[in-house]
Amino acid sequence: MQYVRLGATGLKVSRLSFGTLGYGDPKWHEWTLDEAASRPFFKAALEKGINFFDTADAYSAGVSETVTGNILKDMAKRDDVVIATKVCRPMGPGPNQKGLSRKHIMESIDASLKRLKTDYVDLYVIHRADPETPMEETLDALNDVVRAGKALYLGASSMYAWQFSKMLTMQRERGWAPFVSMQNLYNLVYREEEREMHPLCVAEGIALTPYSPNARGFLAGNTRSGSETTRGKSDKMTVKMQLGVTAEDNAIADRVDQVAKKLGVPMATIALAWVLAQKGMTAPVIGASKMSHLDDAMKALDVKLDAEQMKFLEESYKPKPVVAMD
Repeated sequence: MQYVRLGATGLKVSRLSFGTLGYGDPKWHEWTLDEAASRPFFKAALEKGINFFDTADAYSAGVSETVTGNILKDMAKRDDVVIATKVCRPMGPGPNQKGLSRKHIMESIDASLKRLKTDYVDLYVIHRADPETPMEETLDALNDVVRAGKALYLGASSMYAWQFSKMLTMQRERGWAPFVSMQNLYNLVYREEEREMHPLCVAEGIALTPYSPNARGFLAGNTRSGSETTRGKSDKMTVKMQLGVTAEDNAIADRVDQVAKKLGVPMATIALAWVLAQKGMTAPVIGASKMSHLDDAMKALDVKLDAEQMKFLEESYKPKPVVAMD
């Protein structure tokens, strides 16, 4: 495993972040694995040297955090792992059970720590921007979370670059704990983040930890048209992405397949290797519901795409509408 600094911080994380969206309560999504079924994947991730684990309070309505906390407490020393969780998504029907108000943040961090069975999280991430809450209120509350020792660092997820830039400026001006990472949607068939967000993060020393590096399985060849995978048929975002597939997307997937065959590796390996090769890239978030998914991801660390292959994979891309901001 390779280890890199998380942005401009001194924290070292594995080059791959282990995502836990698929672990928790099968009642949440039929493709979600319960704790017993999840354990082998955490064990394999740890054995491969992965130390960066990414979850969220909204995954399985908190059960993913519980599963993550239980397993990591059994399998690893706390100071050997880096745990990230998120806040913002609805956690109940009440008007204050979502968003980034001081009330919701303060209640959510305590609830997350309890479920994760830890006194602190290494990285506390806002799952999205909250247009209904003043930025100052959110950032002030997050600063208090860090000062209280409940989180060591702060991160953000998909939003517009102007929003992120404004928040970074507020944090700097007020001496508040800053965001050190950005987790956004990024892959070969969705590259709109290259316009503004990525250059901003590179300039500010912000770690890039994108999700869906293989486009919810599309670039792995298992959620393309006609897919019969459980997640391909039931996951809302996967279905949405399938409905929005363009001719250019299919052309890119075909090229991923060609490069994969030439190099003798799975398509998912090539898709992830391309993401890893991008400037400022720290630790893409990977998921696994089969052991082969972890193996394919690990292979990407050793694949070095040359300039000709990079151009071949990229040249069919055409700009598309911005998504994943809400």
